[in-house]
Amino acid sequence: MHWIITLTAAAILGGTGIVHTGSTQGNGRTIEIHAHRFEFSPNEITIKKGETVTLNLVSEDVPHSLVIKDLGVNQEISKGHPEQVTITPQTAGDFHGKCGRFCGSGHGHMTFTVHVQE
Repeated sequence: MHWIITLTAAAILGGTGIVHTGSTQGNGRTIEIHAHRFEFSPNEITIKKGETVTLNLVSEDVPHSLVIKDLGVNQEISKGHPEQVTITPQTAGDFHGKCGRFCGSGHGHMTFTVHVQE
């Protein structure tokens, strides 16, 4: 399975140790997040405080949602219908999210983390 992550600048995605680079038009970065039973991929990202980032959310199988309460994210995702959420965190720290839509027996382990650095 191949995951595409498009960025206007280099970004280190937490937990992967891989640097992905690319370009998009407009301001800010776009990071593509794939949801499938029972994980997000990538399941961690690292961004800077005050940086505007658009999360392009793609479901590969059944309906999911990404909920990151402390960043104001609550977005449903359906297969074949990518959704976008733009965030600009104003506080450094780790922000934990999860799938907010029951998607099967492994649903409780479907987590996501945004690491926000100064």
